[in-house]
Amino acid sequence: MKEYDVLIIGAGVVGCAVARELSRYCLRIGVAEKELDVACGNSSRNTGMLHAGFTYKPGSLKAECAVEGNQEFDRVAEELNIPFKRTGKLVVGFTDHDRENILKFKAIGEQNGVRGMRMVTKEEMKEIDEHAGGEFAMYVPSSGILDPMQYTIALAENAAMNGAEFLLGRRVTGIRREGERYLAETDKETISSRWVINCAGMYAPEISEMLGYPKYPTKGFKGEYFVLDKKAGKFLGIPVYPAPNDKGGFMTHATPTVDGNVLVGPDSYITEGREDYAVTKEHMDGLIEDGKKMFDHMDRSYFIRNFAGIRWKRYDPETGEILDFLLEADDAHPCTVNLVGIESPGITCALPLARRAVKKLAEKEELKPREDFDPRRPGIRRFSEMTREERTEAVKADPDYGEIVCRCETVTRAEIRQAIHNPLGVCTVTGIKNRTRATMGRCQGGYCETRITRMIEEELGIAPEEVRYSKEGGYLFTGKVRDVE
Repeated sequence: MKEYDVLIIGAGVVGCAVARELSRYCLRIGVAEKELDVACGNSSRNTGMLHAGFTYKPGSLKAECAVEGNQEFDRVAEELNIPFKRTGKLVVGFTDHDRENILKFKAIGEQNGVRGMRMVTKEEMKEIDEHAGGEFAMYVPSSGILDPMQYTIALAENAAMNGAEFLLGRRVTGIRREGERYLAETDKETISSRWVINCAGMYAPEISEMLGYPKYPTKGFKGEYFVLDKKAGKFLGIPVYPAPNDKGGFMTHATPTVDGNVLVGPDSYITEGREDYAVTKEHMDGLIEDGKKMFDHMDRSYFIRNFAGIRWKRYDPETGEILDFLLEADDAHPCTVNLVGIESPGITCALPLARRAVKKLAEKEELKPREDFDPRRPGIRRFSEMTREERTEAVKADPDYGEIVCRCETVTRAEIRQAIHNPLGVCTVTGIKNRTRATMGRCQGGYCETRITRMIEEELGIAPEEVRYSKEGGYLFTGKVRDVE
């Protein structure tokens, strides 16, 4: 039986942020995650925005954490060695009602402490980004873009470097309290811990109930996206959002990624399926029409992929009102911290929420800081981002930097090898993809996926039949088609 001081359930961005913040202290930390890697749920299925905080109710946990997380992120990105661009954002309008809503949320943003927002004319918009649609806009300079998968992975790897242990492929099926400890049953083993922190995302209501809290009602708001080729990326340098609706929600928008692609989406509709990630022709067609209003290069020739994400929002079943993030701990449920309804802007809020979760522990017991805690995580050096001189030196130091495995994204054998030997021990094809961007280009793995699979076999000394794409049971091969002499 594995024993910890603190068990975190869920390795999305919030769970990994909590692990990283707890690893600042002398604690035995375990993170149980049902998938074979971190960021496999909605932490990776979103727009990748660093939100400013102008659509959230003043005084709410969402508003506080969004502004706090936004203002610290330059330092966080530098510490964790992740790509980040403070691009700003245009919130565009077409009608007088749009203008009223934009001004309403501009006032909310100012009350929340968002800095530098200003209204701009159509001419000023075109100076900021000539391809943005709309008749006028609010410019929000503090907004930014990041890679949510890279961010979550970096938080997890930094936590692991500082002593946290990630228990991947463990789905928690039950929790009971015996004496001063909790026993969490998983589909592989029992885990013992003094503290339990619920960061289970879409499954947080079920874990909440296991801990003795209510099974809070949540509702899934599903959104579909198009991923556009980097050829489209040269036409968009700033996220372009439509005016928020009366409740502060956004419909389809166009957002550049830190790697040069463009995301168009999401739309929004209710789903009951916890992991209903299918995309539909009806919604894809709608994205095309709505996307053209935001981005004048919405062309089918640029489409390379689509995906869906789901925001599981906590709500009041009597009124239907969407509720604030919930972060709670009380004496009736000793040595627990319960986080439920953490959806957008969860990426922006992850570290502020983590600090508040750690504070709940510190209120009950003294936490001894680790003298050797290191907030920095080196990451993998990308060949595609090196200068010519740096590439020459890299190849001299490691000849594997001289062999390109993924042509579309210019990912080398050295990068793939480093990703295979990552600090979390992840060895799925998507795990390599999310750490290097291999298979994310125009051909979507048509050239490099078999080469990555062969490297996983060779580096880890496993049979082809043991290689998985992303999930438990997701094996790529069942055996040989024929024997080759």
